[in-house]
Amino acid sequence: MENSPITLLHWHTEPALIGGVLFVGWAYALFNGPFRIRACPELPHSTKHSLWFAAGLITFYLAVGSPLDPLGENFLFSAHMIQHNILMYICPLFILLGLPQPLVDEFLRHRPALESTLRFLAHPIIAGLLFTLVFSFWHVGAFYEAAIRDKTLHMAEHLSMFFVSLLMWWPICAPSKRIPSMAFGPQMLYILALMLGQTPIFAILTFSKDVLYDTYFYAERVMELTPLEDQKAGGVLMKVANMAVSVGVLASIFYRWTKNQPANGQIS
Repeated sequence: MENSPITLLHWHTEPALIGGVLFVGWAYALFNGPFRIRACPELPHSTKHSLWFAAGLITFYLAVGSPLDPLGENFLFSAHMIQHNILMYICPLFILLGLPQPLVDEFLRHRPALESTLRFLAHPIIAGLLFTLVFSFWHVGAFYEAAIRDKTLHMAEHLSMFFVSLLMWWPICAPSKRIPSMAFGPQMLYILALMLGQTPIFAILTFSKDVLYDTYFYAERVMELTPLEDQKAGGVLMKVANMAVSVGVLASIFYRWTKNQPANGQIS
């Protein structure tokens, strides 16, 4: 195992990571620049959308490129769960908020195969199932350990979580009228279903009497937490994050639903 002081100060600068982030930023600049001017010449540049997208890229890098990554990979399960929370709840939301709706619709209009695929994958039932299954799959002991010990597999784990999280967020804040968000009422049921779907893995992590992952059982202790306490802390962190995000989203949905009611008070 690497020496912990060095590991805990390590920032990833691998070409695949830095190049990937820069490539996505470059692609977005083309999308919101030359493509916007050609496809929607009347649409002005939106600094707000650019800032949201930049925040998505920054938080993605902080999750997988900052010292949080080696800390979670080598020492603390709870740190790894913070990393997963960022990848599932923060980065994808920021990325979707950074996509101007007219540009997304114009892009999809000329790519029917992509639109049909995205329409299927972003369907609430499919998106919710994929999000829950991928999240749970990577926390099964054998698969979790395999991802930690293999850099390529670890990258696949994080990317798969990120992409299914984009799909999970789509029915709530879709940047498209061609594949729109759900109505407010179904959105609330969707959030509640996601909360229930993730409860089993939270319960296993939090209430298990055994350390489920050998990596953390044998890891050097960098905090005054036993491996089992660290595992329970990770389970609690994930559940608290899930609850906080869910309550925040439900409050936002309810607020927007109330604002959109007609003056006569009838529900639309």
